[in-house]
Amino acid sequence: MARKQEEKCPVESVSSPEAGIVGTTVDADGRSVTIEYDPRLISDESVRQVAGRLAPEARRRFDQCVMRLNGRACEACALRLEKKAQKIEGVRRARATFIGGVMSVTFDQAQLLPDQLIERVRETGAPVVPFAIPRELPRSIGEWFQYHRAGIEASCTVLTFIFMVAGWLAAHLGLGQIWANAFFVVAYVAGGIFGVEASLRSLRQWTIDVDLLMILAALGAAVVGAAFEGAMLLFLFSFSNVLQAFAMDRTRKAIHALMKLRPDKALTRRDDDIVLLPIEQLVVNDIVIVRPGEGIPLDSVIVEGESSIDESSVTGESIPVSKKAGDVVFAATINQTGGLEVRVTRLAKDSTIEKLIRMVEEAQSEKAETQRFLDRAEQFYAVGVIAFTVALIVFALFFLHEPFHASFYRAMTVMVVASPCALIISTPASILSAIGGAARRGVLFKGGVHLERTATIKAVAFDKTGTLTEGKPRVIDVISPTQAIQLTGQVPLESLNLLQLAASVEAKSEHPLAAAIAAEVKRRGLPMLDCTDFQSVSGKGASGMIGGRRIHVGSIRYFETLGGIVSETLGQKLEALQDGGRTCVVVGETGENGAHILGGLGIADVLRAEAPGMVRALREIGIERVVMVTGDNRRVASAIAQQAGVDEFYAELLPEDKVRVLKSLKDIGPVAMVGDGVNDAPALATATIGIAMGAAGTDVAMETADVVLMSDNLLNIPFAISMSRRARTVIWQNLTIALTVIVVLIASALGLSLPLTLGVMGHEGSTVLVCLNGLRLLAFRPKGTDKSPLKMSGLANQEQQRPACA
Repeated sequence: MARKQEEKCPVESVSSPEAGIVGTTVDADGRSVTIEYDPRLISDESVRQVAGRLAPEARRRFDQCVMRLNGRACEACALRLEKKAQKIEGVRRARATFIGGVMSVTFDQAQLLPDQLIERVRETGAPVVPFAIPRELPRSIGEWFQYHRAGIEASCTVLTFIFMVAGWLAAHLGLGQIWANAFFVVAYVAGGIFGVEASLRSLRQWTIDVDLLMILAALGAAVVGAAFEGAMLLFLFSFSNVLQAFAMDRTRKAIHALMKLRPDKALTRRDDDIVLLPIEQLVVNDIVIVRPGEGIPLDSVIVEGESSIDESSVTGESIPVSKKAGDVVFAATINQTGGLEVRVTRLAKDSTIEKLIRMVEEAQSEKAETQRFLDRAEQFYAVGVIAFTVALIVFALFFLHEPFHASFYRAMTVMVVASPCALIISTPASILSAIGGAARRGVLFKGGVHLERTATIKAVAFDKTGTLTEGKPRVIDVISPTQAIQLTGQVPLESLNLLQLAASVEAKSEHPLAAAIAAEVKRRGLPMLDCTDFQSVSGKGASGMIGGRRIHVGSIRYFETLGGIVSETLGQKLEALQDGGRTCVVVGETGENGAHILGGLGIADVLRAEAPGMVRALREIGIERVVMVTGDNRRVASAIAQQAGVDEFYAELLPEDKVRVLKSLKDIGPVAMVGDGVNDAPALATATIGIAMGAAGTDVAMETADVVLMSDNLLNIPFAISMSRRARTVIWQNLTIALTVIVVLIASALGLSLPLTLGVMGHEGSTVLVCLNGLRLLAFRPKGTDKSPLKMSGLANQEQQRPACA
C-alpha cells in the first residue's frame, strides 16, 4: 500500500494495536501509509481495514503549505533553500523554484502551524510570503517592491536602453567622455541592480549563478574600454529576464484568469430577504440565487431550478452540461439558460477552482528530472566558466604574450557566450507552459516530473466501472417470450408496457437495478402505475399489486421458487444477453393459475460513447498495449473489452491482483493506470503514472493521482500523453538550440575574434528564443483537432457503439 515517490522522507505514523502489524510509516507528502505486517498473523483484508482507518488520520496530520517565492536567484540556490527547510523540525519535504516563484512544504500539523512554518522558512533566508489568489495588496515598502517587481524591472530595462544609447551618442557627437561615462554609469546601475541582488542572494547560499557571470562580464567590458558593449550586455540580459518573467506570468495568468469568472458578490437569501453579499461573507448552507448568464459564486448543490452549465473553466469541456435539483455545480462555472437556487457546500478558500489553481502553482515546484539535473549542474558549470575565463587571460598573457586589453576582451566575450542562461531556462519554460496549457483544458499534471514520465508511457491500463463505462446501470433490452428489443431503436408498445409494470414495482425498492429500471421509465416520460402491497424478498426480487394483478420482478431463481417455468425460447434469449454482459431481470405475475413469466429486462453499465475512439487514438500516438482490469466476472468483462477494442482484459481481480497485473505490464515499458482515484489507489500507486478521472469536486482523487482529469472525458487521456510528448520534444529542441549556440559562439570567440557585441546578441537571442519556443505549449492542440482541444482526430464523427454492461 506504499505510494510511489521519486523521493521519500518517511516518518513514524500512528501506531496500530492489531496483532501482526509491525509498523506504519507515512510518505513525504503524508498522502499514503506504508504498513509492515506479518502475513502469518493478519490477513490482507485486515491490513486494508487498518489502512482505511489510518489513512484519514495521516491526511489530517500532514498538510502542504504553498508559498510564493519572491525575488530572483539561481535554481541551485533554490535547492539549497529546500535542504535548509527540510532541516526544520516538523518539515517532511520541501520543493522550491525561483523561476516559477513557488515554494511548497509538507509539514506535520502536530508540530507546526502554517504561520509558524512560514516564519521558520523565512529564517532560513527564503524570501517567501503566504500564497493568495489573487495576491494580497502590499502592506509595506518591501511588499510593494515585490508586488510591482516585474513592472519595476521592465522600467529599469527601458532606462538601461535609453542611457546606453545616450552614452554612445555622447561619445560619438563630441559631448565629452565625462558625459558618456555618466550615461553609461546610469545604464549599468539600471541594468545591473536586479542582477546584483540575485547574485548576492545566491552568494549568501554559497552558490554562483549566471547573474554573477553577467555582472562580472559587464564590469570587465568597462575595464577594457568597452562600456557600450557592457551596457548592451546588461540591457539584453535584463530584457531576456523580463521576457522570461512575462512567459512565466502568462502561464500563471492563463490559470488565474479562470477566477475572473467567479463573481465577487452573490444574491443570498437571509431571513426571508434577498441581499447582495461579498462571497467572503457567505457560509455553508446559504441559499444563493443565480440568474441566467451569471457565474456560480461557490461550490454548491442545486436546490431549485434547471439549467445548462458551462463547466469549461473547471473541466475543460466546451459543451454545456444539463443540471437539475440535487446536482453539484462548481465555482467559476457559468449558468447559461435557467434561473437557479443553490445551497453553498464549500467556502471560497475550499472551492474546486481555487484548489485547481493552488495545485497548478504547487506543480511548478515539482521539477522534472531533467530540470533538477540542470539545476545541480549550473553551479559547477558557472564555476567552470569563471575558471576557464581566468585561464584564458593567464594563458594569453604569459604564454602567447598578448596585450592585456586583447586577452581580457576575448576572455570577457567567452564568459558571456559560455554562460548557461538559455540552457537553464530551456526546461522550465517548456514544463511550466505545458502544465498551464493542460490545466486550461482540464488536465492537471502534478509536476514536471510526472509530465516527463507521461511522455514515456508504452502501455495504458483502465479500470472498467466508472472509467471505460459510465458507472451507472441502465436498461438496455426488453425481452418478450418471442423477441428481444433494444431500447436504442423503435420500441413496441408491448415492450414499453412491460417496462412500465416492472418500474412501478421497483420504484419502491432501494436496489441499484431497481433504480435503473425506474430511471428508464422517467427518461421516457411514462407514468408510474399505482402499486400497493409491496413486498421485497432479500436477494431475490420484489412484488406488488398493480390493477388487481400480483406483479413480480426478480431473478430466474426467484421465479423458480414461485413455480414459474422459463420457456426454452426465452431461456435462450436470456442466456444470449448474459453472454453479452447483461444482468437479466425477469418480470411475471402470479394468480390462481400459478406463476406466468411475461418477459425480462437486460440491464448493463453503458460503455462510454468515446471509449472505442479513445482506444484508437491511443494506438495512433504509439501506445503499444491497452488493457482493462476489473473485479467483475469474465463474461461481463469480455463483452466490455470487445466493444471498447482493448488488446486484452483481466477479470475477477482483487486490488492486489490489479497490482500484480500492472507489475507484469512493466515488462513492456512504463505503464499508466486510469481509474477513479479512490478504489484504485493501490493500482494507481504501482503504475508509472496514475491518472484519476472525473476528479472535479473529489478531494481524494485530486490528491491520489499523478495526473488529474477534471472531467470524465476519456479523450483527455490521449491529449495528456500527446501534450507530454510535445513538451519533451520542445525541451530537446531548446536544449539543442542552447548548446549549439554556446558551442558556435565559443568557437567563434576563440578562433574568429568574435566581437563582444555579436556575442551578447547571440547569447541573449538564444535565451529569448527558447522562452518563446516553450511558450507555444500554452496553445498546444494535437494534430487534426477541431476548435475543441479535447476532441482527437477521427473521433468527432465516430460511429455509435452498442451499449455494454458492467
